[in-house]
Amino acid sequence: MAKRRNFTDQFKAKVALEALRGDKTVQEIAAKHQLHPNQVSTWKRQAIDGKADVFSGGKQSGPTEAEVKELHAKIGRLAVENDFLSEGLKK
Repeated sequence: MAKRRNFTDQFKAKVALEALRGDKTVQEIAAKHQLHPNQVSTWKRQAIDGKADVFSGGKQSGPTEAEVKELHAKIGRLAVENDFLSEGLKK
């Protein structure tokens, strides 16, 4: 059984960039780096799908910690109001 090869992120990026350039075919790139053409195509597709992350500059896409605290406080206030109103309806 053949041993599974592991590639560094830098190597994957290099191969994907080479494939994105379009100077050579996927088959030529695969032969040059001793890879299967499907692997080159996969890395190329991953590079295309992830290109938006390159320009994010490390910004978080989710809410900040301050926003989360504010939302938790709002949830607490609404829960208290809800309890108060439900007690009023029981009477």
